[in-house]
Amino acid sequence: MKFLMLHGINHNMFGKRDPKQYGTITLAQIDGELQALAGELGVQVESFQTNHEGAMVERIHQAYFDGVDGVMLNAGAWTHYSYGIRDALAILTCPIVELHMSNIHAREAFRHHSVFADIVQGQIAGFGVDSYLLALRTAITHARGRQGA
Repeated sequence: MKFLMLHGINHNMFGKRDPKQYGTITLAQIDGELQALAGELGVQVESFQTNHEGAMVERIHQAYFDGVDGVMLNAGAWTHYSYGIRDALAILTCPIVELHMSNIHAREAFRHHSVFADIVQGQIAGFGVDSYLLALRTAITHARGRQGA
């Protein structure tokens, strides 16, 4: 099974950006932990990060053509306003799990709303790097459920 981890805007700055909210873990370390878990669970994970909304949309389109089994998405600030990314995600037929390292519901009011909420399998927030690992486990569970259906 193949899964796609989409990292959004500013995530290349993890480890430097607001350690109170995001800790000191880097994007490379997050991806390393995802790869380790994927290996344990017998699946493949490809990670993609961009600071350009159009590039994110194009990678989502490619995921459709690649027939990925599931997508994990931490879109960062795009979560709250990117209808372009939302519309691209709506094209996918696989499970999509939205995740956030910080608890977006305990932060500024504008972060409480996700434009993806009605098209994703669910949302995981507030567990730091574990949010990524929980999202992968969730995506696998739901993808396997769809295969068995």
